[in-house]
Amino acid sequence: MTEAIRGFWVASATPLTPDGSVDSAKLAAHAKKLFSKGVDGVVLFGTTGEGTSFNVAERLATIEALLKADVAAERIGIGGGFPAVSDSIALTRAVLGLGLHHVLVLPPYFDRSVTPEGIEDAFAAILDGVADDRLRAYLYHIPQISGVAIPTNVASSLRKRYGKTVAGLKDSSGDFKQFLAFRAAAPELAITVGNEADIARAIAAGGAGTICGMANIAPELVKAMIDGKDVEARMQAAVDIVVKSPSFLATLKAILAARTGDASWLRVRPPLRALSDGTALKLKLDELMSPVIA
Repeated sequence: MTEAIRGFWVASATPLTPDGSVDSAKLAAHAKKLFSKGVDGVVLFGTTGEGTSFNVAERLATIEALLKADVAAERIGIGGGFPAVSDSIALTRAVLGLGLHHVLVLPPYFDRSVTPEGIEDAFAAILDGVADDRLRAYLYHIPQISGVAIPTNVASSLRKRYGKTVAGLKDSSGDFKQFLAFRAAAPELAITVGNEADIARAIAAGGAGTICGMANIAPELVKAMIDGKDVEARMQAAVDIVVKSPSFLATLKAILAARTGDASWLRVRPPLRALSDGTALKLKLDELMSPVIA
């Protein structure tokens, strides 16, 4: 039986064609390049992948294209959260049929006044609607973006109710105390972190690894964190280059465009606006990475 996500996974950026559709060939090549740098798997259509801008059909078509390009199903995770529970069920059933197992699920994120009981009800409706033991679901906690936090008692309760089907949780809150609270409340969950600067101490505290966006542009630095090297300050400085910009996603793509020499990586979906050039930011990042690469 497929186990939970562990190790080094990347929340992949999504390359786009001129008409705004997914450039699946470029995405497959990007994934394979990351694998060559020690990455274990990629998660598509998460926050870094502009996931909420893509519907069920687009996500499925992209997965089918990657599978045809020989990206192994066991190395692909998919962002599966929607405001509509029925969309989460439909996508999850379909990807299981394609051989995938790993689905990250946001709580429905439109109504910010929902109760913990309502959040648990929503996750339970998805899990009951899919009703498939092949599923490995991951609760996705990123309240500063989604506006809806996942209470620790909800994570614990869902694991007790559904066992290994609720395989893990991704904590992208950036609050290490929150990570520790999840670990204490639900120690059976494989908890990954999205905040790169927390990777080493999260693993030391029993975390499962990382699913992170910075690995799109600095996989060597992320790998150094996973290996326990003393690069936390450099990693935080690298993260600050991106997160302190007006748009994390547009900035990350601009740096990726500058790093690859491929300007098509600049493209984003509305309501985001593309940056014109990421060369200066890429040079700043290179200065932080050079001791790691050397």
